[in-house]
Amino acid sequence: MNRIVYLLVKNGYLSEIKYLQFCETIEDILFKKLSNKEYHMKKSELPDPFEKARLDKGYGIMNDQNDPVTMLLRHKDVRKSAHNYKTFQSGAQPGRIVVPSEVNIRDTRQIPFEVDPPLHGEYRAIIEPWFKRPLLPEYQEKLTAQISTLVDWILNKDSLEVVNEFALPLQSRALTLLLNAPFSEAETWISWGTHVFRSEGEALDGDKANILYNYIDEQIDRALKNPGDDMYSLLLSSEFQGKKLTREEVKGVMVLTFAGGRDTVINAVTNSISYLAEHPEALERFRQEPEIIGKAVEEFIRYFSPLTQMGRVVTEDTQVCEHAIKADSRISLCWASANRDASVFETPNEIVLDRKINPHVGFGFSHHNCLGATHARQILKILLKTLAEKVGSIEIKDCKENMEHLDEFERKVGFNSIHVKFKSLT
Repeated sequence: MNRIVYLLVKNGYLSEIKYLQFCETIEDILFKKLSNKEYHMKKSELPDPFEKARLDKGYGIMNDQNDPVTMLLRHKDVRKSAHNYKTFQSGAQPGRIVVPSEVNIRDTRQIPFEVDPPLHGEYRAIIEPWFKRPLLPEYQEKLTAQISTLVDWILNKDSLEVVNEFALPLQSRALTLLLNAPFSEAETWISWGTHVFRSEGEALDGDKANILYNYIDEQIDRALKNPGDDMYSLLLSSEFQGKKLTREEVKGVMVLTFAGGRDTVINAVTNSISYLAEHPEALERFRQEPEIIGKAVEEFIRYFSPLTQMGRVVTEDTQVCEHAIKADSRISLCWASANRDASVFETPNEIVLDRKINPHVGFGFSHHNCLGATHARQILKILLKTLAEKVGSIEIKDCKENMEHLDEFERKVGFNSIHVKFKSLT
């Protein structure tokens, strides 16, 4: 710009007075743009804190309760390591592959999450058909009715806090369908808050975890005495390698079911609503092109990455990104970083609602691809469709960001609270 202006002045096309007026105009425009809130980062944006480290070296280091974690940041390294279960195992001490580690608050092994092949595949074969039920029309009809009722309710309110008044009830009520449990059970689950292992201000909360464990024990006792058609009864009647699943195995599956899809679904729902609030054209596009909603769900999962990372324990001395890693140390597969890898995704820091090629790892990768992904996808698809049909606009009143502190990285994962006003389409 300066070079062009200089040539215009030099060749007599722009007088010095006009040049000064031109500079004042440019300065005024820039000041107005920088002052305008449209030019500030939108509340729905999730910056990528991993970009520099991903490009420079491909990994990061974080401490976690004196058990350090080497975070793998590149898409290719994350996928390769996720597939290499012999070197990077899930079947370590229960709780150790989770970041932050849960070894101090539980002994129960989450199944099949904390099991490696070939046993992992055998366990998964038992329960995977149950987790595919969200593809059934009758399941989707019930989920649609739940979400539609909740959206109708929020449209009659002046404003509401999305995390606790919308996303948490939605997630908990939808879970009654997945477990085939009474709808009334959702109120109990809602009372636990957004995370079953953590309290506000606490990384881990053993007392809170015991509430879940005690609840699951009670439900197992109930199903033993009076078997029904719920998930507990299914598991208790299932066999693994010719023997009935043990009580501890059943408990391991149920702990995973409650813990794995709770704050992740809540984050995905809340972040999606914040995006639609600041991009009303997306709602209109969903109305005009409902066929792109499936692609939009995948793109929201890629961009928002509701789960930042998941760990593995190293079985032998090895290297990642030319960085030496010792046996019995921990790595993490950083899904959130891999999903912003510019070598894989064009314009990775933008949401492209109809992104054509989207090999995201938001639901994990390889053997441990998220068991609840089908359920989560249906929740988001039906939610976006229902909002497009019923909601004209969403206004964010105020919000408090939920930040993860990962030593050298600080990542926004969503919101601790976000107050909004929903306005009806008609």
